Amino acid sequence: MVSDSQGERNFAHDLDEANEVVVYAKLPRSFQIPTPVGNYAPDWAIAMQRGKVKHIFFIAETKGSLQSMQLNAIENAKIDCCAKLFKEISTDNVRYHKVTTYQDLVDEMNAVR
Repeated sequence: MVSDSQGERNFAHDLDEANEVVVYAKLPRSFQIPTPVGNYAPDWAIAMQRGKVKHIFFIAETKGSLQSMQLNAIENAKIDCCAKLFKEISTDNVRYHKVTTYQDLVDEMNAVR
């Protein structure tokens, strides 16, 4: 897998090791979501199993930090637009989350009821 950062390599390693991960993909840059401030490319698509229920996640960023000061204004605006879009179209099975670690992802999945 070609990664953009050490954070992505660590995240992929954790996905490989996790029992609840059914399948994941590092999305190509050509997979883009149009936003009012330009196209945005999420980093990952992940399917996870909890009990008998599969959860599908599109992950926006796996940077070492999601503090807005460390992302430029356009990147923040694109992420915010995608979060609003996915909030509108989310179901119990498809959600959008920003995470920095695999544990953040597990916490989000466990919060889904």
